[in-house]
Amino acid sequence: MIRVTHSISLPEDEIKLDFTRSSGPGGQHVNKTETAVDLRFDVRASAALPAGVRRRLLSLAGNRVDQDGVLLISAQAYRSRKRNIDEAIERLCELIRRTAVPPRPRRPTRPTKASRERR
Repeated sequence: MIRVTHSISLPEDEIKLDFTRSSGPGGQHVNKTETAVDLRFDVRASAALPAGVRRRLLSLAGNRVDQDGVLLISAQAYRSRKRNIDEAIERLCELIRRTAVPPRPRRPTRPTKASRERR
């Protein structure tokens, strides 16, 4: 279980990791090892997320979610596979943490008398 917040934990079997070769400098090492990580998380099918968090996550993630509701996070900043895995999972957790806090509703206000006079 991956602990996201005090009330949300993700089972590790809901997260799928794929490994590819990283781009960028690194010489022969980068041509031989598959250290880049593609993390896939099915948001719509996840039983660990409450309905409100799921809905906000789908809207906040934007282009990172495909039509099937699968969130894709790529990490290739490090030369180590372990550090890239940790970074991808941390980015997923941070995204879920941001959506776990519901937005405050806007309170409608009226223009002040001074601002009406200026207009």
